[in-house]
Amino acid sequence: MSFEYKNIVVAVDGSETAERAFQKAVDIAKRNKATIILSHIVDTRAFATVEAYDRSLAMRAEKHAYEILEDYKQQAQEAGLDSIEIVIEYGSPKVKITKDIAPKYNADLIVCGATGLNAMERFFIGSVSEHITRTAKCDVLVIRDND
Repeated sequence: MSFEYKNIVVAVDGSETAERAFQKAVDIAKRNKATIILSHIVDTRAFATVEAYDRSLAMRAEKHAYEILEDYKQQAQEAGLDSIEIVIEYGSPKVKITKDIAPKYNADLIVCGATGLNAMERFFIGSVSEHITRTAKCDVLVIRDND
C-alpha cells in the first residue's frame, strides 16, 4: 500500500483558511514530488440575479480568481514546485471540486479549508468542505482555523 500523493487538488477562495490549505498542500506536494492543481470556483449562484443589471460582475470575478491563482502559483514555484496547474471553473464549489476537477486531474488528495468566504451557504445548506469529504473518491484533508 502506497501513501504517496501524485495529484493534489487544493481549493482556494481567498480566505485565510484557504491560504493555510494552500501552504499545507505545497508541503505535501514537495514531500511527494506531486503535481499541485490550484483550483478556484466562481460561484455563479452568488451573482445570478445581479448579473442581469451588471454584466461585468462575472468578468471581475474571473479576473479576481486568476489573480489569486497566479499569486499562489508564484508562491508554489518559489517553494520549489515544478508541476503546477491552474483551474478556474464556474458553478457550485462543492459540486465542481469533487465531480469535475478531481476526476479530470486524477486527484488522489483534495486539500481545502474548513471554512471559506461563503458563510451564508454554510449556514443554509452546509459547508463546502463537509460536502467534499462526503462525496470525494479520494483522500481529503480539511484544514482548520487556528482559533
